[in-house]
Amino acid sequence: MNLSYSKMRAISRVHQKAEPAQNKTLVFDFEGTLLRSTSLFPYFMLVAFEAGGLLRSLILFLSYPLVWLVGEDQLGFNIMVFLCFFGIRKDTFRTGSAVLPKFFLEDVGCEGFDAIMCCERKVASSKLPRIMVENFLKDYLGVETVIARDLKSFRGYFLGVFEKNKPSNIGITRDVGEGINNNNIEYIEEDELFHQIKEDCVTFSPDERRGNWHVLPRERYPKPLIFHDGRLAMRPTLASSVALFIWLPFGLLLSLFRFTIGIMLPLNVSAPVLALSGTRTTLSGPQNTMSLVQYEENQKGMLYVCNHRTLLDPLYVALVLGKSLAAVTYSLSRLNETVSPIRTIRLTRDRERDRELMDKMLNRGNLVVCPEGTTCREPYLLRFSPLFAELTDNIVPVAVDVKVSMFYGTTASGRKWLDPFFHFLNPNPTYFIKILGRLAPAQTCQAGGKSKIEVANFVQKEISSALGFACTHFTRKDKYLVLAGNDGVSPRH
Repeated sequence: MNLSYSKMRAISRVHQKAEPAQNKTLVFDFEGTLLRSTSLFPYFMLVAFEAGGLLRSLILFLSYPLVWLVGEDQLGFNIMVFLCFFGIRKDTFRTGSAVLPKFFLEDVGCEGFDAIMCCERKVASSKLPRIMVENFLKDYLGVETVIARDLKSFRGYFLGVFEKNKPSNIGITRDVGEGINNNNIEYIEEDELFHQIKEDCVTFSPDERRGNWHVLPRERYPKPLIFHDGRLAMRPTLASSVALFIWLPFGLLLSLFRFTIGIMLPLNVSAPVLALSGTRTTLSGPQNTMSLVQYEENQKGMLYVCNHRTLLDPLYVALVLGKSLAAVTYSLSRLNETVSPIRTIRLTRDRERDRELMDKMLNRGNLVVCPEGTTCREPYLLRFSPLFAELTDNIVPVAVDVKVSMFYGTTASGRKWLDPFFHFLNPNPTYFIKILGRLAPAQTCQAGGKSKIEVANFVQKEISSALGFACTHFTRKDKYLVLAGNDGVSPRH
């Protein structure tokens, strides 16, 4: 049954003030009830680009006129499924859990969200392949069951077509829009169930969604979006995909130019050249930042502690300070380590050995560390490792943020050595750096008597306050378990 927009708004307003309905199961159509957009092309483009690569996404893009001609809801839909999934390895496909949730959340409409969240028990149907939507619906919306079709596979590779006549373990009755009773349940084939659920479940018309819905604000997300993967930072609609493929040839040349300039020229020369090429850097903090890098031969250097947005963070800190600093890394690729314009030392994750390495580097000069141990794209800070607090009282917190328009310069499961190339592939990548000033003696371990954990937490809060971010207790291990299915410790790249 299709409910009118005004009726659903009324239901939504009533249930926002009431407790979730008990003993009722709301059955809704995912695309027709939650998503503001009426085209599924952007989600298939994300799958093609992230799981299949640039060539596959280009083929999908060039095939869209045919998809549009035969109908995106009919044969064109099956064409997009085939082009995106044929030949993709099933056991390594993580786009549905690591990439798509971010874009689904950004496409959710407040009106549809309010309508479905008023019910405690929810069943969702979707025309998208199950592997694309199931994780998002269960993990973010608390959906108990997802009614969607599975893809055929052969020897661990998707064939790009749907399974047929697979028995379903979902039972429904004719009052499916009102709720599902536990009695008199009819078990039917999945294909028949899929078509029946499309006729009976709660949905909105495309015109209602397109003209009246509002974006769901981040603070209303069912759970915080902290971790996500993938290279594309923009939503690849048809228009933005046109811009993407037009930009790529120029962007690739520009990225190589920026990368070469960054590693070949001295910092004081490369900074203005990079700025002329379109990169932007904004600095705020003490007026005389140069005084922070001065140290005497008989004492330790300054320890700059910053949050981690991309692997270029230490380089940009060195650029704004005007001096070459040393940096410690955890899993920098061999290529990036070799060409780095500043000195890098790889940590071993052996606490005592790492402490000795960092202490030696501080005795030789100034050092930059990122105690989160891994990057975070969203406005959150991961837990700070307290190791840095033991080394010195000369601690300078540095708040770092990055804005990109097309590509993310980080990855959890991709080729990390390409991170700087993807960052420079953006038309105008922007770094915001705020130097917060040296830590007061009362807030340090040696002079103030604070524990290393207290110092680490204080620095984390100072940086989060400067950026307007939220502090979390998540770690590098948590991130990689979510995005890559491992603990984030791997051999050298």
